[in-house]
Amino acid sequence: MTRIRREVLTLPAAQLGPDNPLPPLHPLDEVHRIDDRDRDGMPRDMARQVGHEPLHSLLPVRVRDGYGRTREPRALDTLVIENDRLRATVLPGLGGRIVSLLHLPTGRELLYRNPVFQPADFALNGAWYSGGIEWNIGATGHTTLSCAPLHAACVPAPDGGQMLRLWEWERLRDLPFQVDLWLPDGSDFLYAGVRVRNPHERPVPTYWWSNIAVPEERRILAPAEQAWHFGYERRLRRVPVPSYDGVDRSHPLNSPYAADYFYDVPDGRRRWIAALDADGHGLAQTSTDTLRGRKLFVWGHLPGGRRWQEWLTEPGTGGYCEIQAGLARTQLEHVRLDAESEVSWLEAYGPLDAPGAPGAGEWAQVVQDAEDRLEAALPRARVEQAYAAWLPCADTEPGETLATGSGWGALEVLRADWKLPGTPFPESTLGEAQAPWRELLRTGSLPEPRRVRPPGETLVAPHWRDMLETAPATPHTEYHLGIAQWHAGDRAQAVRSWERALQLAPSRWPLLRCLAVADQTSGHHERAAERYADAFDDLCRERRDDGADWTAAQAALGRETLQALLRLGRTADARAVWDRLLPAVRERGRFRLLDAELLLAEGRPDAARAVLDAGFEVADLREGEEAIGRLWARLTDEPLPARHDFRMRPERP
Repeated sequence: MTRIRREVLTLPAAQLGPDNPLPPLHPLDEVHRIDDRDRDGMPRDMARQVGHEPLHSLLPVRVRDGYGRTREPRALDTLVIENDRLRATVLPGLGGRIVSLLHLPTGRELLYRNPVFQPADFALNGAWYSGGIEWNIGATGHTTLSCAPLHAACVPAPDGGQMLRLWEWERLRDLPFQVDLWLPDGSDFLYAGVRVRNPHERPVPTYWWSNIAVPEERRILAPAEQAWHFGYERRLRRVPVPSYDGVDRSHPLNSPYAADYFYDVPDGRRRWIAALDADGHGLAQTSTDTLRGRKLFVWGHLPGGRRWQEWLTEPGTGGYCEIQAGLARTQLEHVRLDAESEVSWLEAYGPLDAPGAPGAGEWAQVVQDAEDRLEAALPRARVEQAYAAWLPCADTEPGETLATGSGWGALEVLRADWKLPGTPFPESTLGEAQAPWRELLRTGSLPEPRRVRPPGETLVAPHWRDMLETAPATPHTEYHLGIAQWHAGDRAQAVRSWERALQLAPSRWPLLRCLAVADQTSGHHERAAERYADAFDDLCRERRDDGADWTAAQAALGRETLQALLRLGRTADARAVWDRLLPAVRERGRFRLLDAELLLAEGRPDAARAVLDAGFEVADLREGEEAIGRLWARLTDEPLPARHDFRMRPERP
């Protein structure tokens, strides 16, 4: 029988640190965008979904960039679900990720299991970590819930055993979702029933990809003869599978650069993907047909990809690739979810033995042999039957609470009185972040902060914006209203709200920073720099202590201010800002990089080079970011040192 229990996993782990307190008003810096020329020749539904409401803003979510790269042993709460064949280990406090899937009879780990917890800047909102099976909902990219807690509880499974339910409220699209995990008695496959609901009276764009990290010394098999290739040069093109340009890309280490391969699985074909070692042993993932897409992500064998592999784990512990499954052909698409409707499917994860798979035989035959082995191990009909058996259980109310997520779902349920059977969001989960918004909902007035501190989060959905517009126009309310108006695209009205608030606000720096972003957006860079400088000066005067919240505010505003001043060549003003930063902030890798840029702008290239030679680590280096390489090229013609080489695409001619 399935057993579910609590355990503790101790890993060398970096601290997540505080979130960035500045509202993310800048456009989303998303690398997964394509040239309009690449839309030609796409299937009609794919072209439509590529253009269907891509995400343009992170609001109301905040950026998570407070982590570092110092790792110390840390106990992580886990939930373990097992039968006599499989043991799955889940981290409910970190996105509900399955970090281990162990096949008990053979002792084989079926996933890539990261030996450390090291956040890196890959999620839509920053902090993300590699390894295991992750559940990505929201929009193109890794979910904002990558390092966030989920609700978890026990629920009766379809076979009468126990099922582990994970659920949360996804804030970018305002959608509740759930993942139900269970292991039928004697099963070699872990089942995952997934449901995404749209309680709104309007359609909502939807996105889902289940990402599975596996050791990269595998051969990847999928039932496709073609794939859509997407690289970090941002071009999408159709390529043959498994080989093109004389290279067999089904072996991840054969690819030179980081790339996505979205397999074009024919309609009617079973949906599956597998990663098998040199003996034909490994992991297979399959699903009901709703989860139509399959993908391989590789880091590549050139220095940039190898550096990223080291960056995300311990050097010398082996790399990984990802096999993935999603709602659409590619991750560039968003699917329409109609008003007051839902979408659901069932996935299965387990061992596959296909001895002929690693060989050099005909691709179609190798794939068919593996599919036959999968059919023998887990018939397609059994997956459909399991899905049908699970659906009536999806509404079953959870039993024992095992973990608690955020209070944002509770706030939305309280506001709209939604009934969401199976995924309760009780008022008891409301916390400090939701308190002012609950007060707005109850009284029609947003309460003023009780003490001087960086502003809290802003809710930007139309219903909250309407409430802010009718609330008493205090400076605090005008600040939040301006952010909601900015998110809605009403930039002029947002600026008016912030300017009105500025006249009476006891705390000016949050408003000045918002106005500086507005100036930058409209091309008024000199005025933006002035406002940034004034905002930073005001923050330094207002800062009450050197605690985590104020330090995060100074680091975030200081970074933006330095960048705005350097853009205009105002090196003396930039140096004055640098000198006022807290010593602990100046020592961060991101600020060492800014210092090198400032030294070069001051005409001190030797000093800038010395900073790079001394070495530093930019903990929040963004996926695809090339700032270090560009600075190096301005300083010298020497090859970029391996420690600074994070290049993910071919050099431009």
